[in-house]
Parts: sequence; structure tokens; C-alpha cells
Amino acid sequence: MNDNQPITSFVVRCALVDVDKKTMKKHWRIKVSHVQGEDEAVVTDLDDAVEFMKRVIEE
Repeated sequence: MNDNQPITSFVVRCALVDVDKKTMKKHWRIKVSHVQGEDEAVVTDLDDAVEFMKRVIEE
């Protein structure tokens, strides 16, 4: 790995909020924090979490 490459890190916390008793679908609260900056997002699915990370990386 090249030591001159910038590193971007994220912390992703997933908390189970609810389970639909009928469908057994799990509902999540996902908090994504950018370690090097102050950006954070709270979303309900992983696709949205990944989109947030892509936006931060592309800035």
C-alpha cells in the first residue's frame, strides 16, 4: 500500500429497532460517521448508508 494515499474511515452502527411479527422483516437504525470529518447520517437501510459513504468519498 502506498503511504501517500489518503485514508477515509467510517464507523457504522446498526441497531435493531423492530421486527414485523407478520413478515419477520427487521427494521434497522443505521448511523454512519465519517471519522476524519464531522459528517454523520442516520438511515434505515444499507444501500442508503453506502450512498452516504460514496458522497463523502467523492467530495
